[in-house]
Amino acid sequence: MDDSRETIGRRAFVTGFPVKHSRSPIIHGYWLKSLSLDGSYRAHEVAPDDFPAFIQSLKSGASDFVGGNVTIPHKEMAFKLADEPDDLSQELGASNTLWLEDGKLKATNTDGRGFTANLDERHPGWDKVRSAVILGAGGASRAVIQAVRDRGIREIHLVNRTVARAVELADRFGEAVHPHPMAALSEVMKGAGLFINTTSLGMEGEIAPDIDFSPLQPDAVVTDIVYVPLKTPILAQAEMQGFATVDGLGMLLHQAVPGFEKWFGKRPVVDGTLRAMIIADMEKH
Repeated sequence: MDDSRETIGRRAFVTGFPVKHSRSPIIHGYWLKSLSLDGSYRAHEVAPDDFPAFIQSLKSGASDFVGGNVTIPHKEMAFKLADEPDDLSQELGASNTLWLEDGKLKATNTDGRGFTANLDERHPGWDKVRSAVILGAGGASRAVIQAVRDRGIREIHLVNRTVARAVELADRFGEAVHPHPMAALSEVMKGAGLFINTTSLGMEGEIAPDIDFSPLQPDAVVTDIVYVPLKTPILAQAEMQGFATVDGLGMLLHQAVPGFEKWFGKRPVVDGTLRAMIIADMEKH
C-alpha cells in the first residue's frame, strides 16, 4: 500500500450535518498535494435519516469511497453501523474514522490520539503529572478522558455543571475518573499538572467564567479543545497568570493523520505550513 500508484482514484469523505464548515478537506487536500497522491477528499453532507443508506452504499462499494471521517451528529450511528469498530470506538460508543478492509467496514475514533499528539508536539512531558482536571462532561470530553487515562494519568478530576453527567462518564471510564460539581473546581485543581477545557465556554465569543489557576502546579499546562478563537478566553486567562498553554488547533490536525494513512497509504505530517493554512482560513470566516 506504500506504492502511490495504488492510490490513484481513491476517494475519501467527511460527512456530517451540516458539514460545509469542516476544514478537513483543506487538511487532506494539502497532504494529497504535498505527497503527490492522485486521490480526493471532499465534504459530503448527509442528513441523519439518510445516514444508514449512505453507510450501506459505502459497504457495498456503490459509493466508490474507500472510507472517510464522520462528524456531528453521525459519530454514534457510525459506530453502530460499522462491521468492526475497534476497542477505542467500543468504549466511547462513537467513531469518527471509517475505512474498508477485507470486505468489512472498520471504524476507530482518532479524537483522543489527536488530543495527545497535539500536546506531545506543543508541550512534551505534559503527561508526567499525577493528576489532571477536565472541565466539561459532554460528548467532546469522552475521547479526552479516555486518552488522558490511557497515557497513565491516575487521577482525573471531571468537573461539570450537571454532576450526573460526570458520574456517568466516571462509571464508563473507570476508577481513575472522579466526578465533581463546578463548586469543587478550585479544590480539585490543587496540585494538578494539567487543566483541560472540553466545554464550549469562550467559543466564538461566548462568555467564559473567570478562573483562578493558582491552585495548579506552577509548571502545569492549560489546554482547550476549542480552537475558534485560537486563543480562547480560558487560555488567555491562564497565560496572564503565568501558565503554559496549548491551543486546540493541533488536535484537529493530528486526529486526521490515522485516517489519511488508512485511505491513501502514506502517513502524513502535521507541519507549520498546514497549521498556517488553517489559521488563514479561520481568519477569513
